Amino acid sequence: MIVLIKTLQVILALSILILVHEFGHFFFAKLFGIRVDKFYLFFDMGDVKLISTKSGWFARLFPKAKEWETEYGIGWLPLGGYCKISGMIDESMDTEHLKTEPQPWEFRSKPAWQRLLVMAGGVLFNFILAIFVYSGILSIWGESYISNEDNCIYVNELAYDMGFRTGDRIISFDDFVPENFGMLQAHLARESASKAVVLRDGDTLNIYIDQSRIGEVLNTPNMFDLARPFIVDTVPENSINSGSGLISDDRIISVDSTEVRFIQEAGPLLKSKAGKEVEALVMRGADTVALNLQVDSLGRFGIYTKITGLKTKDYNIINAIPGGFRKTFATIGGYIKDLKLIFTPRTEAYKSVGSFIAMGQIFPSAWDWYSFLNILALLSIMLGVMNLIPIPALDGGHIVFTLYEMLSGRKPSDKFLYVMQLIGMILIFGLMFLAFGNDIARLIK
Repeated sequence: MIVLIKTLQVILALSILILVHEFGHFFFAKLFGIRVDKFYLFFDMGDVKLISTKSGWFARLFPKAKEWETEYGIGWLPLGGYCKISGMIDESMDTEHLKTEPQPWEFRSKPAWQRLLVMAGGVLFNFILAIFVYSGILSIWGESYISNEDNCIYVNELAYDMGFRTGDRIISFDDFVPENFGMLQAHLARESASKAVVLRDGDTLNIYIDQSRIGEVLNTPNMFDLARPFIVDTVPENSINSGSGLISDDRIISVDSTEVRFIQEAGPLLKSKAGKEVEALVMRGADTVALNLQVDSLGRFGIYTKITGLKTKDYNIINAIPGGFRKTFATIGGYIKDLKLIFTPRTEAYKSVGSFIAMGQIFPSAWDWYSFLNILALLSIMLGVMNLIPIPALDGGHIVFTLYEMLSGRKPSDKFLYVMQLIGMILIFGLMFLAFGNDIARLIK
């Protein structure tokens, strides 16, 4: 069931992203009188179509649809979609139009500035989608994040090996002071920090970062977990400890004489006590109270715990829009830094590149619209930025060639564009091979 839910989320997200992206191209093409031959959700490989306005049951039910200039449809392969623009050399590598003279309605016949907008339209609409989604999220749910100023880290093996310790509070990376606890690991990588300043047991310490390990930082999840004090939020009425005397704001500091600083330390301890009664010491204000608590068969107290340093901000429809803009551009900036690391071989950040398998892993196991929309906005930005990379076959490659034409006054030949498109497709297939290879390597570890 989990695999099905994740798969459906991936397909839905990809469908929305590709449709929006291709609609950006479609919009400007139609605006400038360029004929769009086909606009498809999913791929109709082998000319197999689930729905087509020019054939099949849809055309029989709506015969006037055959007269439309553009063929709209749904293919059988649910991995995106495409917009086929007349007179343009695209990923289909269709060169039949090159054998004839340019027609007024063709892409190649239009002025350079119009072709530039057509090619940039997909990226532009991806960014607009991110702004729209983030604005909606802010207006409905607001903005919440865990303050770094109020919390400490719980380290994994990599963080420990680099010099960090559980209970450290990270003050800064070089001159950058992180505000959002959830972004600590990303900031460490993106800033390529050479030094971290931490607060440990009341003392300020410097931890010097080995730059050769930045790739490990990108490829190792949960380097900095939230070190959560074991503080009671509520004790439900149906809890196994509803009559134990535990109250809100109690902090559990030991279980059967074993010190418990953070919830992560309590987990293995409680599992070893599953189904038993334990003596717990709790801090209640300035007092220490001893309580007998029950541990259920799963190794839990059956209580809700507090998250310290949680900050929230509510938005209305008016201020959610500029908030959506700010969040979008901040995310774009962060992802550009990620790409810089990926294309820097010494960091080995390329090992973090993934395909559809990796994409599926970032979606939640249960359907949650808040998580889905946040991931959708992030993926929309990633798709937009990726397409701006000046690789032939990507929008960025077409944009570069068009800008060259506008600046030099010389238009690249159709043959040159065809060769560049072919080279670009080879590079893209190489990147896809790398992504699938990384996913497989992570699965078999």
